[in-house]
Amino acid sequence: MSYACVYMLASGRNGTLYTGVTSNLETRIWQHKHDVLPGFSRKYGCRILVWFECHDDIHEAILREKRLKRWRRSWKLDLIEKDNPQWRDLYPQLLSVPAESVLQDSPLLGPG
Repeated sequence: MSYACVYMLASGRNGTLYTGVTSNLETRIWQHKHDVLPGFSRKYGCRILVWFECHDDIHEAILREKRLKRWRRSWKLDLIEKDNPQWRDLYPQLLSVPAESVLQDSPLLGPG
């Protein structure tokens, strides 16, 4: 099954936020955590996966990412804290579940 995910990384609790989209969430987050990619997240130390949402269609995910990037910071913080009030790094949890259940069973998923 193919899926695309929108995600938010943080530099720390209430720190700098980065919003991105990918068709391979596990690999993309690993790249952020290991500073493989130059850019905003590397410059500002955004390495903690604090929120993600998966979609069946990459176009839906891209539209969601664009909408989120236009959101006020306070709205993004509310979205994160609704599902992840402790600002835990969700990457270990992501690695421990099959990809299909990321799309179907995660409480962190929303309607887009």
